[in-house]
Amino acid sequence: MAAVFSSRLTSSLVLLFLFLSISEAKEIVVGGKENAWKIPSSESDSLNNWAANSRFRIGDSLVWKYDGGKDSVLQVTKEAYASCNVSAPIAEYKDGNTKLKLEKSGPFYFISGAKGHCEQGQKLVVVVLSPRHRYTGFSPAPSPAEIEGPAVAPTSYGSGLKAGFLVTLFGLGLVLVLVLF
Repeated sequence: MAAVFSSRLTSSLVLLFLFLSISEAKEIVVGGKENAWKIPSSESDSLNNWAANSRFRIGDSLVWKYDGGKDSVLQVTKEAYASCNVSAPIAEYKDGNTKLKLEKSGPFYFISGAKGHCEQGQKLVVVVLSPRHRYTGFSPAPSPAEIEGPAVAPTSYGSGLKAGFLVTLFGLGLVLVLVLF
């Protein structure tokens, strides 16, 4: 009886973990705030710094909020991005409230359509993670070289495995596991 309960509990916990680690697509405001689509005041204010610290997945949508009468968003090739070439964009958006769904993995390049803005740093590269490199919001486990102290011998006791599993889940912030157990 206890073995059946333990097996079902373990299966339920695995399913719960998988369910909670899969998150829905998000709408992401470019720069993290309205009116961030502008010439940066410094290198540290660059939208590329913001993008480097963000994670974008297939299905997410980027949202630009800007003055459509004075600026635009151009999706361009890597070469056009590097040279700030506005002559042949992949797509052009001028509505001031642009929403673009990221439908594939890889880099996306955007520059301002306003004269001289791209040259002054108003540009953005967004890298969309592939499904196999899904970002879950958790930091990776440290490598064995980063952990100090003696090695712990593995145990063959099932209770040790359950406790380790629960500690791992608890370390990921899944408090529901403790309530279920």
